[in-house]
Amino acid sequence: MKTLSLGDTGSMKRMLPLLAVVLVLLGAWAAWSAVRQWRESGQSAQLAATRDGVANTVSSALAKQLAVAQKAAQSPAVVGGLQAGNFVNASEGLVAAWPGSEHAEVAAADLQTMMSTLPASGYGRVGVAQAALATGKPAVVIARDNGQPKLLIALPLADGAAVAVAAQPAKALTDAVAKANAGSGYLALKQADATLAQAGDKGLETAGDKSSTPIKGSDWTLNAFTAPIEPGPLGFGRVMSAILALLLIGGGIALLWLRQRFAKQESVVEDEVAIAPEHGDEPTVGDLAAQNQAAASEAAATKAEAAKADGPALPDPGIFRAYDIRGIVGKTLSVDVARQIGQSIGTLMHEHGLYDIVIGRDGRLSGPDLVGGLTEGLRRAGRNVISIGLAPTPLVYFGAYHLRTGCCVAVTGSHNPPDYNGFKIVVGGETLSGDTITALYTRIAEGTLYEADQLGRVEERDISDDYVNRIASDIRLERPLDVVIDAGNGVAGDLGPRVLEAIGANVFPLFCEIDGTFPNHHPDPSEPHNLEDLRHIVQTRKADLGVAFDGDGDRLGVITPEGHNIFPDRMLMLFASDVLERNPGAIIVYDVKCTGALAPYIMGRGGSPLMWKTGHSLIKSKMREEEAELAGEMSGHFFFMERWYGFDDGIYSAARLLEILARRSEDADAVFAEIPESISTPEIKVPVADPHAFVEKLVANGGFDGARVTTLDGVRADWSDGWGLVRASNTTPVLVLRFEANTQERLEEVQALFRSRLRAVDPALELTF
Repeated sequence: MKTLSLGDTGSMKRMLPLLAVVLVLLGAWAAWSAVRQWRESGQSAQLAATRDGVANTVSSALAKQLAVAQKAAQSPAVVGGLQAGNFVNASEGLVAAWPGSEHAEVAAADLQTMMSTLPASGYGRVGVAQAALATGKPAVVIARDNGQPKLLIALPLADGAAVAVAAQPAKALTDAVAKANAGSGYLALKQADATLAQAGDKGLETAGDKSSTPIKGSDWTLNAFTAPIEPGPLGFGRVMSAILALLLIGGGIALLWLRQRFAKQESVVEDEVAIAPEHGDEPTVGDLAAQNQAAASEAAATKAEAAKADGPALPDPGIFRAYDIRGIVGKTLSVDVARQIGQSIGTLMHEHGLYDIVIGRDGRLSGPDLVGGLTEGLRRAGRNVISIGLAPTPLVYFGAYHLRTGCCVAVTGSHNPPDYNGFKIVVGGETLSGDTITALYTRIAEGTLYEADQLGRVEERDISDDYVNRIASDIRLERPLDVVIDAGNGVAGDLGPRVLEAIGANVFPLFCEIDGTFPNHHPDPSEPHNLEDLRHIVQTRKADLGVAFDGDGDRLGVITPEGHNIFPDRMLMLFASDVLERNPGAIIVYDVKCTGALAPYIMGRGGSPLMWKTGHSLIKSKMREEEAELAGEMSGHFFFMERWYGFDDGIYSAARLLEILARRSEDADAVFAEIPESISTPEIKVPVADPHAFVEKLVANGGFDGARVTTLDGVRADWSDGWGLVRASNTTPVLVLRFEANTQERLEEVQALFRSRLRAVDPALELTF
């Protein structure tokens, strides 16, 4: 047999070091993986121990609070007051026996004393009282009370005939979590889906492994999240990875030993061959022509002298309305009126040191001319105009944020007939309304318009892709939904479908061709007959949802698969439930036309409902004042501050609605079946010559016995089983009425009472209800 010679082993000798290095490196990888898994397992165990320790601390602290509350509620003064039916004495006894409590009181089970003093009594306190009475057990919730997060405790008393409520500082409970050492993990104290306190890396909440511990005496949980432990090579765990590391490293060492043995047997050492470095040609610099491009500055035109000695005619003061400027083209609106309005807006901006403003318009035929006049007036005042062209009103609002101008004007007639147009105005982040709108006219009438030495610039921008990308970066549907979009030939017909497709919906467009004559139906989703085409297509195509936008895209209407028209106040309930999961105690603003079921629904979910005046600009102002997370109007305007900018946006609201529905396995009809629904009327409009004077007389006459009467915007009378509203429209000479009750019989009774009160003011008033 032929013996293998040293010469024959040359190739083997050259390969052995390389194989050894590879095995050692693979072994090091396996060893590192084993160590990493051991370390991560230890971190998970440590976080679990921390979670349990913190949960015990929070549970113990809460138990002590509840024990103090129970003892206070059983004090002789409280028991004696209840037995005597004297809730004032019972409340005083509770305060004395409950040290450290805030706003402690004992209330009857109907909660009328608390409800009658809202919002001063606190929406969260009413909500926790309702929960205690409903369950017959102590209820605790952390919610905002007087602007601060507080632990709210409610105890049912006297077999459910009364309830004791008080607020306690929540800091001791939340600090136990916030100050915990979560290491590389994440701890979150949860009230439903709302985060009350947290520590560590919040990003793990969506990507990490979760474990939970309940907090005794509450519905809270303490959740712990750790990064998933990645398996080692070949999917091995920590033990097998360690064994694999030993085998691989041992194999590498064995190969190196074998290479050394071969080396000792060699009699001739090969000379080392020095490999001379290769030198390439030096790179050459190509001939590049250095041209100085002189940026030609556009010569600013000198301001125009007045063409007429008398100056232009003054605008009709009637177009300067409560929420915006609105008129009829060719009668009260013209290019010259738009120029004067633009210069007045520019004067206001000059007074506040603001220079840049975004302008966009809807699809009405008069839009381009009015934009031209508005732009001229703004430039005369030295303001720089950024024109975004054809744009839904929400895109114009978005532009003020995105381009950091703080100022914008949407040239739009909204949902009005084709011959209407107008201006929705934001200056310095404030939507103009009321006195600030009429002040624009005053500047024009008094001739105090600012004339700049140099005309402002004009720039054209397209920000529609930025708007689509901003929404799609935050909202992605968990499952695709088939959606029919009816834009009513309004300006949202292009952008609306683009947004909903970008978040994952399958869109069927209906009347999405932008046409300022509105040839198919009026672009007003608040009128049920304008939704009939949408209803038909949704049911024919078996779509998951139908959405409708108004003429400028800031309002939303909805049709379900079964053809139900979901009123905006019920949509607001669904939005509120979603927002409150992440923002316990948040203030939710709604207008006086919304359902009476809205406030209890919000309070029952730990929120703070706040009724306010109707009008998009008034609602936005109140939102900023109260730092509300969400608002809505019966007209279909929705305002999201959470995750958005707080302006009314029908397109964004549709995206948020689809996001909620896509998380549910049920269809939209089943989801909305969970939302309370009473028997109600749509808006009823009664023409009168002076609606505001009429309402003043109605308020003065009174006559709504047994009702909780609200007069912040008209007259709203609420009973336990129904309500009615009369308010003066701020846009047209009509009274706006709406009624709701638990039964048809009660609805008719409320309507009859309102008929009598209305005719007491004007016996000749023509009523259609």
